[in-house]
This record gives sequence, structure tokens and C-alpha cells, in this order.
Amino acid sequence: MGALTPIRTEADYEAALARIDQLWDAPLGSPEGNELDILIDLVELYELKYEPMGDPGPAAAIEFRLDQQGLGPEDLVPDVGTPAEVADLLSGRREVTLAMAQALHHRLGIPYDVLLQEGRPTAPSTPMERSRTAR
Repeated sequence: MGALTPIRTEADYEAALARIDQLWDAPLGSPEGNELDILIDLVELYELKYEPMGDPGPAAAIEFRLDQQGLGPEDLVPDVGTPAEVADLLSGRREVTLAMAQALHHRLGIPYDVLLQEGRPTAPSTPMERSRTAR
């Protein structure tokens, strides 16, 4: 394991991501696996501090809540319209109307301010959204 240092710059961040890629398949509990765990923690801290994600876009919030509640896109048809309109909404090709926002807020519990963001695409995922268990 190399000397681990705080991530303070974009160059430090990029170097840490490159090292994480090299270590990704390291066995848990090995020196390399421990280095990977520490680097992931450092990168997550840097991302929280310097690259705040903000609120998710409406489509990402809807998909997240559907998954949490064990629902599928077909469950949104009464609130959104046809299956094609639901698909357009979830892909970001269609914005949420006020009527949809009211129905989705009551059905899924998503705040209005998240649902009614105009022209906001789904928030991109960061490299650290991959969990350690996905390896």
C-alpha cells in the first residue's frame, strides 16, 4: 500500500480514481483491498465537499421511488397517461406537469420542487456510486 494522502485537488482526485480502477478486484481484507476501501472513502469525501450533486432530476427521483416501493413504470399510467407517455417521462423526454406532480407527490412522496424542475435531465452518477459489494 502506497502512502495515502488527502485529496485536495482535481489532479489528486483523478489519481485516486485511477488507483481505484487498478485495485477494484482486490480481495476484501487484503492490503490492496484495505487501500481500496480507504481510497473510496477519501474520494467520497472529496466529492461531497467539492462536487455536490444537488437534487436528482425528476426522472431519477421517480425511478428511485418506484424501486424503493417495488413498483414498475406501469404503475404510473393512472398518474401520467399512456405507457408511452410514462416511458417519455422516465427517459427525460417529457417534463412533469402540475397535475402529474400532484399525483406523483401523493403516490410516491417525492417533493414538488424535485418534480417540477424545468428542463433538468437526470443527474449523472459519480464514479463512487458503485458500491463495494458490486465488485
